Amino acid sequence: MTTSPREGEENEGPVIRDKRRIDPETGKVRGTGETAQPSAPDASAKGGAGVDGEVSSLKEQLSERLADLQRLKAEYDNYRKRVERDRVAVREQALGQVLTELLPVLDDIGRARDHDELTGGFKSVGEALEAVTGKLGLERFGEKGEPFDPTVHEALMHAYSADVTETSVADVLQPGYRIGERIVRPARVAVAEPDPNAGAEAGDGEE
Repeated sequence: MTTSPREGEENEGPVIRDKRRIDPETGKVRGTGETAQPSAPDASAKGGAGVDGEVSSLKEQLSERLADLQRLKAEYDNYRKRVERDRVAVREQALGQVLTELLPVLDDIGRARDHDELTGGFKSVGEALEAVTGKLGLERFGEKGEPFDPTVHEALMHAYSADVTETSVADVLQPGYRIGERIVRPARVAVAEPDPNAGAEAGDGEE
């Protein structure tokens, strides 16, 4: 390294020129007349770390927002199902109350039919009423000879019979009605049970 005063100026101090062929900081061979320059900090490294941090933060926020949306959708779906379920229940309850008031009229129509009294204009009105209630979901049930079911039958009379092998409906005193799975009125019936003495009597007859 050499020092020399600048041309046309007074020598105010030494000027240092680095003429080393190998750059002591980078380790690379310098070109002709190249002098050492101070190395700048690696901005790309700092910038890359900052970008990665921002991406990670955005992903975390996106995941939180997605979870919020999914939770909100689930709550809305549950609310919609609950409202629909309540609406159906209220409709069925109101419909059941109205149809329950019509059951005595339907009973009269049924009795008139059984006695061959459902004729003329009364027959037309009766059949129209039965058709309308049927469209509204009212279903009549209870038949003679079917197995007795305490969940849908109400036994008003009881007897033993050798003609049945299980507890059965011997007679329908008043038909039952239901709307879907809901029993509006159970069928009021007379019940017959197998005669416990039938087997013993048969055995005595064989002897």
